[in-house]
Amino acid sequence: MAKHNKDYFGLSLIVSIILAIIPFTSWLLGAITRFKDGAILAGIIRLIGLGFILWILDLIFMIAKGQICRILNI
Repeated sequence: MAKHNKDYFGLSLIVSIILAIIPFTSWLLGAITRFKDGAILAGIIRLIGLGFILWILDLIFMIAKGQICRILNI
């Protein structure tokens, strides 16, 4: 499992929260982050489906923990 620092390429928490609020950037950056973590299947799932549900979860996790939601690690 990859070690993850701050999500969204190490940007500050405020900038990451602003990017997480915007649905398209949250969807795209979440997929890129999952590919970067080595979780190929999780990145593909973020790209092809479950967009709205993962967007809400990412927003909640980003505010609470400072990182995106990681359900699958494969």
